[in-house]
Amino acid sequence: MRIIRHTDPDFSVALKQLDRSSEPSPDVEKTVREVIAAIRGEGDAALLRLNEKFGSAKFSADQLRVTAAELRDAKRSVRVGVKNAITAAHANIRDFAKRSLRKSWSAKNQQGAKVGERFDPFQRVGIYVPAGTAPLASTVIMTVTLAATAGVPEIVVACPADKNGAINPAVLFACELCGATEIYKIGGAQAISALAFGTETIAPVAKIFGPGNPWVVEAKRQVFGKVAVDLLPGPSEIFVVADSTANPAWIAADLLAQAEHGHGSSVVLATNSSKLLNDVQHAIETQLVQLSRQEHLREVLERHTFLILVKTLKDAVRIANDFAPEHLSIVAKVDEKLAVQIRTSGAIFLGGMSPVVAGDFVAGPSHELPTGGAGKSFAGLTVDQFQRRTSIVRFDEKSLRRSLPVIETFSEIEGLDAHGRSAAIRLEKG
Repeated sequence: MRIIRHTDPDFSVALKQLDRSSEPSPDVEKTVREVIAAIRGEGDAALLRLNEKFGSAKFSADQLRVTAAELRDAKRSVRVGVKNAITAAHANIRDFAKRSLRKSWSAKNQQGAKVGERFDPFQRVGIYVPAGTAPLASTVIMTVTLAATAGVPEIVVACPADKNGAINPAVLFACELCGATEIYKIGGAQAISALAFGTETIAPVAKIFGPGNPWVVEAKRQVFGKVAVDLLPGPSEIFVVADSTANPAWIAADLLAQAEHGHGSSVVLATNSSKLLNDVQHAIETQLVQLSRQEHLREVLERHTFLILVKTLKDAVRIANDFAPEHLSIVAKVDEKLAVQIRTSGAIFLGGMSPVVAGDFVAGPSHELPTGGAGKSFAGLTVDQFQRRTSIVRFDEKSLRRSLPVIETFSEIEGLDAHGRSAAIRLEKG
């Protein structure tokens, strides 16, 4: 862990250690470009070859899609407690999404023309569900549920299978419950490429959603333009703003929970209490030995964990806004007052009784959030991202006549006389 104090002579320089680079490594970029070219050129043959090369079982093309029998077997094998947890989370995420749906509307503009917007679901979307070091059934709920709530008729899930050719049963149960219509045993950049460009077995989609490793994220970046993408989410992040009233054991537990993701995840505490900082450091060391994912945790704690002592909580807010964290936890007497000053976080968790993990699994909003500072420009995944917007315009003779002077003036300004003529001709008599 790295301790940074406002009394340090190089405090402002030390804060630059918080910067995260979202640029892909040249090797990742090159590998992904080659994968995309192979999928585009060879289709299923490349998909099967690359799928096996990068860690999956050997399949034939007709074995890529999860069957109804496999879904039935998964449902039978998942214990009741797991089913209940998935069902409860799904209900909260679905209800939250219903409130966020965009609704079509129409009105008249100043000249009397009818204008409006129509929101339709995308017809076919792809959703990537990671299954590397942990089977992320929660990611299914946080993505597929939104697609189904938006009314997307074709929801295609790509999830890597294990060496035995199987996908975790809880993931499959969640896929079926939440509304997936097709599930394929594919992963990595090759899965993103197949969703974007299609193969003989998999039809292309209009938009791709979901988190993944650096190769998956880079593939989403490279296929953008051919298809739409939601976000380019990277390693997990948490930033805690706290004062002396916070419980250090709870904060340590939150920091460790996000560090558990490993792979360059970032965890930060900014506090104006020297005692709290020291207590949190001690609590992390005490709790760490009790946890199972030691390799992931120690990497993050050694390289990407920062405990910052600030002079005031206003300074903590300033640093948090500059960091633009995926998750921001505020544990302070004036948490509401501080929260309204935050402009860049993916999600804000207020009070000591609001662990970030509740947002990861059950609260309601999707847990797919911007990382790497992208929160300055992007929001987290919402149901309206599964809706396609179309503007609607209808003029009648009266409203067009009232609009003609404006149209003709702009046509003159821009030297586009055919533009003005295309409106005026409709109003000529005889």
